[in-house]
Amino acid sequence: MRIILYFLFLLATGVISSCERTIDLDLEFTEPKIVVDGYIETGLPPYVLLSRTSGYFDPVSSSTIINDAISGATVFISDEVDTVQLHELKTNGVLQKGLYVALDTLTFNFLMTGTPGRTYHLSITTPDGQLVSSKAKLQHPVVLDSVWFQLIEGSDSLGLAYGRINEPDTFDNCYRWLAKRLGKDEVFIAPQGAVFDDRFLNGVNFDLFYNRGSIQNSEAVDDNNEEAGLFKRGDTIVVKFTAVDRGVFEFWRDAEQQISNNGSPFAVPSNIKSNINGGIGLFATYAPVYDTIIAP
Repeated sequence: MRIILYFLFLLATGVISSCERTIDLDLEFTEPKIVVDGYIETGLPPYVLLSRTSGYFDPVSSSTIINDAISGATVFISDEVDTVQLHELKTNGVLQKGLYVALDTLTFNFLMTGTPGRTYHLSITTPDGQLVSSKAKLQHPVVLDSVWFQLIEGSDSLGLAYGRINEPDTFDNCYRWLAKRLGKDEVFIAPQGAVFDDRFLNGVNFDLFYNRGSIQNSEAVDDNNEEAGLFKRGDTIVVKFTAVDRGVFEFWRDAEQQISNNGSPFAVPSNIKSNINGGIGLFATYAPVYDTIIAP
């Protein structure tokens, strides 16, 4: 019996090893694309991060990221009233390559700030003459009726953040939810499923709830134990609820779908919808309102 089992083991090992095959992928070269990461919020000046794509298998380091940044571009933003030029930022005399801001370099005054109801047009000309453009409307903010913390079933300390919205009776409103914990999170973080529109909820009053988002590949203890994705008693949670343009909604909706499909053998590959003409990325307008939840 042992001899038969040993023979079967050798046979199975031989079959498995004979199925191994080295596959070399010869990817075609594609011209680098211009990447735009632009933002404007109510009361804040617009800024644009400008770079180029790199090869899928190219090494990534701080030096390659700097090299991919596009310096020396001509960047304009118009809000239907004024047109201003964005300039590359300098801090302590050091040029922040690829970061363009609507800031007077002599007085450090804002040249333009976000005004709800206006449509912003972005125009970029790269040093080699490539043209990139985009537009997005800065929506009017929508105030949450109330916000609160609620424990999840079976826990005496961990829970979710809730909000109640009286959705305006105007069609095609889009939203994005972000939050941060004071003393714990340095930035506002959007959890998975943070964007939604009013396609089926126009003019409806309803409650929404969200788990706690985390920075991708976070090594924080509370992002890798039973607290992952949850708020807890004692947290002070600042909610940033933003009204966004349709193009911004579609970008983040597609991005969330790609993130949730990551690693799934049944996922259908697709490109994230961009509102950038002549490149890829996002020119985003945000009309935020802020509220605070103190988890007792």
